[in-house]
Amino acid sequence: MSYLDKLNERYATKAMNGETVPQEKIDNILEAIRLAPTSSGLQPFEIFVITNAEIKAKIREIAWNQSQVTDCSHLLVFAAWDNYTVDRINYMFDLTNEIRGFKNEGWENYRKMLLDGYPKRAAEENFEHAARQTYIALMAALSQAAFEGVDSTPMEGFDPASLDKILGLREKNLRSTILLPIGYRNAEKDWLVNLVKVRKPMEDLVTTIS
Repeated sequence: MSYLDKLNERYATKAMNGETVPQEKIDNILEAIRLAPTSSGLQPFEIFVITNAEIKAKIREIAWNQSQVTDCSHLLVFAAWDNYTVDRINYMFDLTNEIRGFKNEGWENYRKMLLDGYPKRAAEENFEHAARQTYIALMAALSQAAFEGVDSTPMEGFDPASLDKILGLREKNLRSTILLPIGYRNAEKDWLVNLVKVRKPMEDLVTTIS
């Protein structure tokens, strides 16, 4: 089965059966998130992997009572930086220099440009920018889950402020953006499982300018 075949088969699973996804598959999904591109390579987010039943039950209460939150194998919470700070920017640039084993003048000039700009902006503007990066990582997770033969459901339907309290995210200078339950479908209870995927025809989606 090709990659596109797997994407065509994936859908936002509406009911999960509680079966545990093998750790190797979870690790591969997390690695896909780690490898996802982000603006300036800053990776301005963290991922929380929730398997604790009590915590999942608390999250379900503030997530429109969606059953996938508790019936999934692993619940991923994407949490973006609440702001761009000098320390956060320097960490990623220093890490790059350490891993590559040298300093590059152009790269250091780019660091200075970010340091001269990002920390001076309003915190909310910086959070919104960081939050958008989590959606790039989300697509990497959805795609890898499909490749692994694992079901998933991206969710914005939750109360971020309440979730932040449950996980203590604000104390970590983070704010939640997306939930991603990962598991296996319960076909008998999932009304969406046998419906044909509907997407715009290509001519309504893509405009080629040559």
